[in-house]
Amino acid sequence: MDNTEYKGTTTIGLVCDTGVVFATERRATMGHFIASKDAKKVYQIDDLIAMTTAGSVGDAQRLVKWMQVEAKLYKMRREEPMTVKGIVSLLANILSGNRYYPYFVQLLVGGVDKNGPGIYSLDAVGGIIEEKKAVSTGSGSPMAYGVLEDRYVDGMPIDEGVELAVRALHNAMKRDSASGDGINVVKITSDGYIQIDDAEIKKMRDTFT
Repeated sequence: MDNTEYKGTTTIGLVCDTGVVFATERRATMGHFIASKDAKKVYQIDDLIAMTTAGSVGDAQRLVKWMQVEAKLYKMRREEPMTVKGIVSLLANILSGNRYYPYFVQLLVGGVDKNGPGIYSLDAVGGIIEEKKAVSTGSGSPMAYGVLEDRYVDGMPIDEGVELAVRALHNAMKRDSASGDGINVVKITSDGYIQIDDAEIKKMRDTFT
């Protein structure tokens, strides 16, 4: 396993009062080489469910497409969306079934369903952890956790969660060379899946010291 490729990123997930927030930076690295400055690391799986990816880009994109198709088929057959836990369980089974030829990924999956907001983290062989508060993956996560653990509050308003995620990534990008080149943020509530505008993110970052 190439640990540089596997961990060279920073992703964040927050469980808030009415939904969840996901945030990632945009840098993709190959060892010490910056391969892309506009890498996509957060994907919409269903109307109100998202996945963040760290690790092998090819492996992650294949899993994203697989889950998008499964979610669509489930909705067509059952006339209701899959729950977050349902998608996580299916994904964990796929990862576990390929443990001898693993997908080199570390994933966060979450959103809002009939049970409310929720986030889960998954490792490369299908291990699942339900994240009740704030979670970060990748090489920049130690720096991100420093901010998250200091400022996260149970049941915090989702717009405050967006600002906290941006602040945590902003600090991680200062110290982790594998993280950088802008920030993507998504907030999901029962009202919808919203991509936060780059101008709004820049305005937040300009207020940080």
